[in-house]
Amino acid sequence: MILTGCTMWRDALLLTCIWLVGVAGRSTRNGGHTLETYRQTRSRRQSVQLELENHKSGSPILRRSLDLTKTSVMKSEQLLRIDDHDFTMRPGFGGPAIPVGVDVQVESLDTISEVDMDFTMTLYLRHYWQDERLSFPSTTNQSMTFDSRLVKKIWVPDMFFVHSKRSFIHDTTTDNVMLRVFPDGNVLYSLRITVTSMCNMDLSRFPLDTQTCSLEIESYAYTDDDLMLYWKKGNESLKTDDRISLSQFLIQKFHTTTKLAFYSSTGWYNRLYIHFTLRRHIFFFLLQTYFPATLMVMLSWVSFWIDRRAVPARVPLGITTVLTMSTIITGVNASMPRVSYIKAVDVYLWVSFVFVFLSVIEYAAVNYLTTVQERKERKLRDRLPCTCGISHPDPVMLSAGYSDIDIDATGNYGDGQERTLAHLVLSDGQTRAQVKTSWGYMSMWIDTHAIDKYSRVIFPGAYALFNVIYWSIYS
Repeated sequence: MILTGCTMWRDALLLTCIWLVGVAGRSTRNGGHTLETYRQTRSRRQSVQLELENHKSGSPILRRSLDLTKTSVMKSEQLLRIDDHDFTMRPGFGGPAIPVGVDVQVESLDTISEVDMDFTMTLYLRHYWQDERLSFPSTTNQSMTFDSRLVKKIWVPDMFFVHSKRSFIHDTTTDNVMLRVFPDGNVLYSLRITVTSMCNMDLSRFPLDTQTCSLEIESYAYTDDDLMLYWKKGNESLKTDDRISLSQFLIQKFHTTTKLAFYSSTGWYNRLYIHFTLRRHIFFFLLQTYFPATLMVMLSWVSFWIDRRAVPARVPLGITTVLTMSTIITGVNASMPRVSYIKAVDVYLWVSFVFVFLSVIEYAAVNYLTTVQERKERKLRDRLPCTCGISHPDPVMLSAGYSDIDIDATGNYGDGQERTLAHLVLSDGQTRAQVKTSWGYMSMWIDTHAIDKYSRVIFPGAYALFNVIYWSIYS
């Protein structure tokens, strides 16, 4: 009995201890839960209070609610579901042509080359289209912007520049490519490109010309049945920098057009044109070409005022002006393409060269006729009889002889020896016929000196008339 009672008390005591331990454990857990709940509540209160303070202070950073598209929880490829679609096909494959809008901002017009017949331009080329495969859910975010790494994973228009010689996408410091995707699937694709393209120039009026060059944009693979290319805002789709300037040209205007291009083996394609009109600055060519040529022509006229007997003065002057004109012509043609037609500058330079050359020919003619005259006078002087025995010359004949010689003196080239020669000839009746014959040569001698007189007026007048006609035609 006693052992049984002890056993019962021991079991009761053990159960009591177990109950007490359980009660203490529950109390501890409830206290910890209460502490955790208090901490969470405090944290939420602090967050709400901080948000209210930011709203009151007008902070733009926390003004909008958080957007899932700006978090790094989901990759862009997963958000855009790139792996779920085949982007090797154009959007809406099998349906109507996808419209692709284009606008261009010209950053710089670098060079215009007449020799290579091309121009170099740096521009921002932007494409706009809609691809529903790239749509994504978003509550407040307007777009997602990516660089060139995503471009290789989706479909983009395959634009190229028709008649381009060289082109490249800038890659400093990274590829200058931007891709912006909107929640509804609209896409903006922008590139920064430098392109060198052909420009067919008509240089028949060079350097008083106006040139119109065109940059042509076209899809390489997609015909107008698959891709409809158009200017997004018409002429307003083309923007230019106001600081664009060229050393030799004045940019008059930019404008855009759209046409269809046909290829016999592939079909019709939409083609966009950027036209720009350039007017050449003339002042550089006035200083470097026209003024020097004009001065050389005027310098050649100086020989008309130099004595015909001053051969060492007139000949080098004529040769120098001819060689200088040849140098000017060669220098101008060295910087120009070898076209098969005559340019406006060629007309001016070659006419100027002809005037310089004619001034040399004029002196050659004067010198030759003077030499012939002097030779015949020398022969006439050798045939004249001696007049030493004549004691009483006829005063009438003598006065007549001096009168005729005075006519010769008006040419400013008569001298005392010629007067003596005429006196002696006119004093002898037997040589009167010879005098009359010799007068023919004397008259011709006077005409040779008149060539210089007439040239002093004819050459400047003709050249001035040529300039009036030239500038009235080409200006």
